[in-house]
Amino acid sequence: MMIRRAEPGEAQSVAELVATAFLPMRATAYLVPEPERRHRIITADFRILVEHALEHGQVDVVDEGPAAAVWFPVTGPVPEPADYEARLAAATGDCLERFQLLDKLFEANHPAEPHHHLAFLAVHPDRQGRGIGSALLEHHHAALGGTAAYLEASHPKSRDLYARHGYQAREPFALPDGTLFWPMWRPGR
Repeated sequence: MMIRRAEPGEAQSVAELVATAFLPMRATAYLVPEPERRHRIITADFRILVEHALEHGQVDVVDEGPAAAVWFPVTGPVPEPADYEARLAAATGDCLERFQLLDKLFEANHPAEPHHHLAFLAVHPDRQGRGIGSALLEHHHAALGGTAAYLEASHPKSRDLYARHGYQAREPFALPDGTLFWPMWRPGR
C-alpha cells in the first residue's frame, strides 16, 4: 500500500472521498437533513478544510485515493481558512447554522496543548475493514516524534479504532439531535 501526500489539484477528489465515507453517519444527516442535497453540501464543506490542509497541514492519500487522512499541526497558531465564514455560507446555504454550531462545539472541546489534529480519516466504503485507516494512522504517527495527537470520533466503531492506536476518549459532546462526538487524545511519546 502506497501512502503519499496529496497534490493541490486533488482537493475536490479528496473532499468527495471524505463526503462519501461520512455520508452514512448520523452527524451528516443532522447537518443536512435533506438526503438529496447531503452529498453535495458535505463535499463543499469538506473541500474548504481539505484545501486549507493542503496549504497549512498535511493530506495523505492511499493508492490513488480510496482513503485519505487530513491533518493540521496545532503546534503553533494555525490560521483560519481564508474567507471561511463566507465560503461556509456559500457551501452550506440554509444549513449554515447547523455547521456553525458544530464548529463551535469542536472549538469548545479542542485542547490547548500542542498536537496534531486529525480532522478527517476517510476510507471509501468499498475498502473499509481492510486496515487502510490503521495504515494511514500509523504512517502519520511515525512522523510525530513526541508530539501528541487529537481527533473527534463520530461513531463508536471509529472511537474503538482510535483507541486501539493509543487515543484516549474524553467526555463526549452532542449535537442537538443527540449525535455524540468523542474527543480523543493520544499523548505524546
